[in-house]
Amino acid sequence: MPIVPTAGQPTPDRSPDGALLSVDALSVAYRGGAIRALEDVSLCVRHGEIVVLLGANGAGKTTTLRAVTGLLGIHGGAVTQGEIRFDGHVSTRSTPWANVKRGIGLVMEGRRVFSELSVEDNLRAGGHVTRDRAEFRRNYAQVMELFPRLTQRRSVSAGLLSGGEQQMLAIGRALMQSPRLLLLDEPSLGLAPLVVEQIRQIIVEINKAGTGVVLIEQNAMMALSIADHAYVLENRRVAREGTGAQLLADDSIRDLYLGLGDEGRRSYRVRPRAGAAGTTP
Repeated sequence: MPIVPTAGQPTPDRSPDGALLSVDALSVAYRGGAIRALEDVSLCVRHGEIVVLLGANGAGKTTTLRAVTGLLGIHGGAVTQGEIRFDGHVSTRSTPWANVKRGIGLVMEGRRVFSELSVEDNLRAGGHVTRDRAEFRRNYAQVMELFPRLTQRRSVSAGLLSGGEQQMLAIGRALMQSPRLLLLDEPSLGLAPLVVEQIRQIIVEINKAGTGVVLIEQNAMMALSIADHAYVLENRRVAREGTGAQLLADDSIRDLYLGLGDEGRRSYRVRPRAGAAGTTP
């Protein structure tokens, strides 16, 4: 199925040449091929971009992240065709450990912190792949600077944190791995609007520091407002793509994912970011 350009706009050139992550004609199935989860999905993430995946439940968003991170096998899935390349190297069937070492970090849906461990021990667990002690200390200092609340709660068991604090901890734990690409699966799920805005700002700051981001979000307004590029998955395929600004302004995307009238859409503008593609002043 060809990618459908956003109404009134040409499809942007998304050649995978030189991309940090490229997914080419990827198909995935579960249970020995009984359940098809992705069909002929292609997308790319350039260095320093925020790329958003939108779609209804079951469209294939989380499966895409599992394929990129090498976690498909744990969930009974397998790549049936296509190729994944990270930083120019084929990684279609790489192990999760190898992908972490290459620079792919994942924050799974539901936060998945170690509830009985303290905040500090959770962060240390995230940094166990970092062999350089100086790099570990830099990462720890950067996480504490990015999340001042965690500095105050560093000795508290993670299970006693609020939902927003746990999400901050989950992101911080992934950052301890020095990722070049951070995959975020529903980071705002179940959080209050004020905390969602904090998470939004944190994602932008992480990206400004040079880390590429792939973001799955049901909160399409939040996601598209910071996206350089976005892909919409429908029925296991990429049905539409465009810049964040294009999709945020598109009537069909508004009706399907935003639930906003014209007034509501105008009230949530794309926040400009220096050097980011697809932003508007």
